[in-house]
Amino acid sequence: MSLPRVAIALGDPAGIGPEIALKAACDARVTRVARPLLVGDLRALEFHARACGLPLAVDAFTDAAKVEWRDGRVPLLARSHFDHAPLEPGQIRAAHGLAALDAAGSAIRAALDGHVDAVVAAPQTETAIKAAGIAFDGYPGFVARTTGTPEEDAFLMLCFDNSGRETRIVHTTLHTSLKVAIERVTEERVGRAIAAAHATLSRIGVNAPRIAVSGLNPHAGEDGLFGDEEAHIIAPAIAAARAAGISASGPFGCDTMFARDAVDAFVVMFHDQGHIAAKLLAPNRTAGLTIGTPVLFSSVAHGSALDIAGQGRAEHAAMVAAIARLCPRQG
Repeated sequence: MSLPRVAIALGDPAGIGPEIALKAACDARVTRVARPLLVGDLRALEFHARACGLPLAVDAFTDAAKVEWRDGRVPLLARSHFDHAPLEPGQIRAAHGLAALDAAGSAIRAALDGHVDAVVAAPQTETAIKAAGIAFDGYPGFVARTTGTPEEDAFLMLCFDNSGRETRIVHTTLHTSLKVAIERVTEERVGRAIAAAHATLSRIGVNAPRIAVSGLNPHAGEDGLFGDEEAHIIAPAIAAARAAGISASGPFGCDTMFARDAVDAFVVMFHDQGHIAAKLLAPNRTAGLTIGTPVLFSSVAHGSALDIAGQGRAEHAAMVAAIARLCPRQG
C-alpha cells in the first residue's frame, strides 16, 4: 500500500513557515509515513534554504496532476507570489498574507481534486492577512469556504501527546467573544461538533471512538446551581448522539474532564476551555486539525515567529506531529 500524499503549504513566507515545512518534508519521521508535497513560492523557499543552510533538493511543478515523487527529492507545487512585490523576511506585509492563503488554498484544491490525501499548513500571520483586506478567523472557516462547506459544520480539533497518551480536543465555538460563544452553544451545534469528532476519529483509524463532552458552566452547572445550559442544551445533544450510535458521555466539568481515561476526544464549548489545557500540557507540540469538511486539514498551533525567520533556529517538531497524525496507520 503506497504512503499517503500530504501537501504542506508554506504559510507566511516572511516567517518560519518555509523553514519548518522544508525541514519536515526531509525528516525521516515524515518520509516513513507520508509522501510530502510542498506548496508555495519557489523563490521564498530558496531564500529560507540559503539563509538557514538547508539543502534544497526540490522538483518544481505547476500542475498538481503532474507531480511526481522521487527518492531524495521533494516535489513543490510552485505558486508565483512575488512577481509584483518583494519578499521581506520578518515583516508584516499584505503580500505575505496573500501568499499564505494562496498556498493553503492551492493545497486544499489539490486535495479536493484527488491529487493529495491530506493538507498541513505552516503558520500564517493574521495581521498580514488583515493588511491584505481579507476577513480571516482561523483555518477552520477558511477550509470550509474553500471546500464549499457550511462554516457552522467546520470545527477545530487540537491534537497533542500527553505523557504518551494522545489527547484530542474539539471546540464547539472558537474565535469569538465569550458572549457570542455562549449564544452559539445550541443543541444543534453541540450535536454537530460531536458528530464531526466521531466521523474524523473513524476516518483516521480510531475504532469505536469514545467522546467526552464538557459543560458550559463551572462544574457543568452543578445540577442547575450555576446555570441550566447543561440540562437544556448539552445533555439533549449528547443523548441524540448516543441514539445515533455515537459513544458520547457527559456533560462534565472542564476542570476535571481531561483527567478521564479511555477517551478518544473531548468536546468543549469555547476557545479557552480547550486551548488553556493544550498550551499547558503541550506547549509548541500541538497540531490543529480542521474537521467536518471533506479535506483532512491540519496546522501547527504556534505562530510564524517573524523574529527568527531565516535564522535556522525554528523547531519543526509540531509540523512533523501534524503530518504524522494524518497518517496513523503507517505511524
